[in-house]
Amino acid sequence: MFESVEMAPADPILGVSAAFREDSNPGKINLGVGEYRDTEGNTPVLHTVKEVEARILSRETSKSYLPIEGSPEYGIAVRTLLFGEADVDEPVAGRNAVTLQTPGGTGALRLAGDFIHRHYPESRLWLSEPTWANHPKIFEAAGIEVCDYPYFDPKTNDVDFDALKSCLAGEVRSGDVVLLHGCCHNPSGADPAPAQWSEVGEALASRGAIPLVDFAYQGFADGLEADAEGLRTLLPSCPEVLIASSFSKNFALYKERVGALTAVSPSASTAAVMSHLKICVRTNFSNPPAHGATIVSDIIHDSDLRARWEEELTAMRERINGIRSLYVSTLKAKGVELDFSFIERQRGMFSFSGLDKNQVEELRERFSIYIVGSGRINVAAITPANVDGLCEAIASVL
Repeated sequence: MFESVEMAPADPILGVSAAFREDSNPGKINLGVGEYRDTEGNTPVLHTVKEVEARILSRETSKSYLPIEGSPEYGIAVRTLLFGEADVDEPVAGRNAVTLQTPGGTGALRLAGDFIHRHYPESRLWLSEPTWANHPKIFEAAGIEVCDYPYFDPKTNDVDFDALKSCLAGEVRSGDVVLLHGCCHNPSGADPAPAQWSEVGEALASRGAIPLVDFAYQGFADGLEADAEGLRTLLPSCPEVLIASSFSKNFALYKERVGALTAVSPSASTAAVMSHLKICVRTNFSNPPAHGATIVSDIIHDSDLRARWEEELTAMRERINGIRSLYVSTLKAKGVELDFSFIERQRGMFSFSGLDKNQVEELRERFSIYIVGSGRINVAAITPANVDGLCEAIASVL
């Protein structure tokens, strides 16, 4: 059987990292990687994470399975970040929230996809154009029809909100699911304004559609509370909401695969929703991994640790926003006449560079600078040490 299997195409993001590793140029730069980098170009382990890991190892007495839905304390920690401490279990009057622990945000998205396909097989799932390259693959693998809604306008380098709203109001139908990026839109870095989130919620409610919020970067835009504003603005309008959380970025727990799926529903249906989500877990990964989730839970439930973690998160966010400004000013200093100021306005790790596919290829061949074919760059991979050479190379290909 296996002799007839042909080589699969490389992942558009992971393939860039593979090619980067094989490059022998000591001055090579990888702007395709989806991890935070510090000023030295490293992905750090947070100090609070190391401290909690030592505590976990010292008190651990068993490796027994977690419940299917995961640790209750972790679920509370997740909902605390999403809704605030006062609204952990009831984010809106008459509605409850339940959380299931998953292997990463990707696991949460697939769990949502399996649940949707099993109970609403006619539903379509709408993704922003553009979106994270893995989004359509996850939901197509779950057997769901995937559609695109307009999102980003390359002429303004901002959200094309009129086109987005028109699509929601005219093409999305009752029972459809619309995936929204909670903040730090990947790959564009452009997010709706708070008032626009309210309009999105009203449009979805009027069509009888359900929002699925992919919340992978909370705290990387403007802060934990500010970044949750869009989600919280949706809740009054939308009686049912699914939220996929990831803690890879804001806790730098990439290889621990720490995520969660939270479902908000009318109180009368909460228990039934949870029971069917647990079946989806049981037939997928059965039980979630414990280590990374325990780290997150311990930090959130300890006021001192949480305060120090927020300081580390703030430092990461401020480094990203600062490097955005440095990148724009350095391009200008290198004689680039095109206006790249939009990169300073955008938020999160990613932005479109404004480079086309040919320029991306030339940067790779001439300068060993690796960028995803769409032109998306990881701003956090730019450092004070490589920004000069990077901007010089970009000026050359422009």
